[in-house]
Amino acid sequence: MTFATLILLAQAAPGQPQPNIFVSMMPLIFIFIIFYFLLIRPQQKKAKEHAKLVESIKTGDQVVTNAGIHGVVANVKEKTLIIKIADNVKVEFDRAAVAAVEKSADKESAGS
Repeated sequence: MTFATLILLAQAAPGQPQPNIFVSMMPLIFIFIIFYFLLIRPQQKKAKEHAKLVESIKTGDQVVTNAGIHGVVANVKEKTLIIKIADNVKVEFDRAAVAAVEKSADKESAGS
């Protein structure tokens, strides 16, 4: 076969129609949407709630740190907290290290 014959055969053979690019991208778009609603959005919501919790910490709150240390907030600084964990034992923690507030100082004073 000569080169000219191959070119004629290639031109004569009907080509397959190209699939629509949007249709071929639909599975990837669908997977991204699922990941957004199942993973990304709840994580962002949880991060916002934690930031709000950290900003609302006041002196006298009973807190639990990420390390599992329970204590009472003795002093609040700009980026850190001084937490009293026992008599005459105070430890300085980063604000982000607080996992939960067990009892707020406001609730404690209102209950008494």
